[in-house]
Amino acid sequence: MAHESVCEFARDREEGQERLLEVANLPMRRFLALDGDVYADGTLSRVEKERLGLVASVVLRCDDCIRYHLKQIWELGGTREDVVEVLGVALVAGGSVVIPHLRRAVSFLLELEKGSPPRATRP
Repeated sequence: MAHESVCEFARDREEGQERLLEVANLPMRRFLALDGDVYADGTLSRVEKERLGLVASVVLRCDDCIRYHLKQIWELGGTREDVVEVLGVALVAGGSVVIPHLRRAVSFLLELEKGSPPRATRP
């Protein structure tokens, strides 16, 4: 699963989410709703919250979560420079143990880039 493509990841996540919701009890449904609500635009924009989620996911070493937040950041208009800066914060917060996750994150980012038109860098 560590080398799964962007398309495979999106498909597997969607199918898994559907299966989860089929069996989810009320507390699980409430948590899933809360998760969605937390990432909505507020004082912080959705993309800023996804960047925070990416840092937390790297530090917690959750490759599925890393892929999810990378995909969200990318779809919200994030750039390679944005992601690399966020991964730098995650490295400082998590230490050298997160380096393998950074490698996989960069591979996933490069695959996201291949499937999208070039992005302007931040001013």
